[in-house]
Amino acid sequence: MRNLRLITSGLVALVLLSCLWVRAGEPVDGAAPVVRAAVIVCEDTIDDGLYKSIRRRTGEALGEGIEYVIYEIDTFGGDLFSAYNISEYLLHEINAEARTVAYVSKKAISAGALISVACEDVIMKEKTRIGDCAPILLGGKLEGVEREKIETDTRAAFATSAKANNYPEVLLEAMVTRQIEVYKVKNLKTDEYEFFETVQLPTDANEYDLDNKVLVVKDDELLTLTASEAVEYGVARAEVADLQGALDFLAERDGVTFAGEPLVLRTNWSEEMVRWLNSPAVMAVLVTVALLGVYIEFSTPGIGLPGLVAAICFVTIVGSKYLVGLADWFEVLLLVAGLILLLIEIFLLPGFGVAGFLGIACILAGLFGMLTENDPGRLPWPQTPFQWDVFMNGVLGLALGFVGFVVVACIVSKYLPRLRFLSGLILVPASLRQSSEIRVSMTRAPGSEESRVKVGDVGRVVARLRPAGRAEFGDAIVDVVSRGEFIDKEAKVEIIEIHGNRVVVAGIEDGGAGGS
Repeated sequence: MRNLRLITSGLVALVLLSCLWVRAGEPVDGAAPVVRAAVIVCEDTIDDGLYKSIRRRTGEALGEGIEYVIYEIDTFGGDLFSAYNISEYLLHEINAEARTVAYVSKKAISAGALISVACEDVIMKEKTRIGDCAPILLGGKLEGVEREKIETDTRAAFATSAKANNYPEVLLEAMVTRQIEVYKVKNLKTDEYEFFETVQLPTDANEYDLDNKVLVVKDDELLTLTASEAVEYGVARAEVADLQGALDFLAERDGVTFAGEPLVLRTNWSEEMVRWLNSPAVMAVLVTVALLGVYIEFSTPGIGLPGLVAAICFVTIVGSKYLVGLADWFEVLLLVAGLILLLIEIFLLPGFGVAGFLGIACILAGLFGMLTENDPGRLPWPQTPFQWDVFMNGVLGLALGFVGFVVVACIVSKYLPRLRFLSGLILVPASLRQSSEIRVSMTRAPGSEESRVKVGDVGRVVARLRPAGRAEFGDAIVDVVSRGEFIDKEAKVEIIEIHGNRVVVAGIEDGGAGGS
């Protein structure tokens, strides 16, 4: 009997333990499920760099098992096609993996509005605004068929998000096109307000309160909503005081509890640097410094610091374009091939011929291809007004860089040689003496008197001219340059010009000019 009691007690304990184990993973009756949230900050200009950053950070959040992905929006907009990419990424990939929320912390204007409504919920902080997504073209105008083509695609993108996430479609379309006039009309059967364009207004007075319809959007304005208006019209789910207010709203509405503070994911330093480097102003500075380095390098014999700086600038320009998708491997290959051909022309071949011409052509083609995004195998030519906008920004950066180089090069050639601690960077310009002799950059034998050279002096080459090099005149070694030809070592040369920062020489008959 005792054994029977022991067996019965053991079975009862086993059943109780099994029940506890089964319910261990379930919330206690009445307790809300515990979920985690991540905040992905989306601010400043919307561009391809931000798109790639959003993909990286969203993937990181999903990898951590995050159930609510909150995109904190604060932007005036930017590249509409990058916004298309972000919108489609959210609609087709992320909305199925987690609950997506756009938290407008300050403003969601233009492309920022398109990204916001691609999320399943829009929650706006007090005193914020959303809307005004009419396509624009910096430095030009979108008119006629061209404007309608872009607006049609943009309206379709908004309509897709409206249907997927239950936003008033006609209001979102009114953010894109000025000619849309929208009324708010009360449905007498559901006791809710609905929105209609003028041409689509209902006519059944028994179903809609047509006498009290309210004009929401005039036909000559773009819709931009404050937080309270967005909530009233159904574009936003709630108006809150801060991010915690947004979390509280979601927790109450969805019956969940957020575990601790949300994970905040910002752009990293490398992503911000790439976006910064591709701005027209920074690109102009890089081009200026690169060209200036090349200029100083070719003004002096040998390879030194200016050449290294120029190389770093060119690598930075190409690298930044590659990282944001503007430079494909083919454009990079063209640019490198052009530089190699140009170096061959300068250092190995006399004069200027086919190699130099092909080098310049390849460099220009490579740079041109990096100014617009194109699919592999397609000609790098802007296809849309917005690609033209990106292209013109790139051209602006190159043009400003070239103008800056010309200005700085003039200043450098005039004033740099007068600064003793910097004069070694370029050939010291000659200065005219009363005796018609000229002081130039030279070295002398120890203990010798100060030497001077003048036009007509004859000497010999001590370092082959390619076309810059050195020649010996008496006891002085002088930095010289030929008129383009290469002159071999030990050849006799005559000074034919001294001006600016150059001593120009020419080979004489009994010395001869060398070949390549």
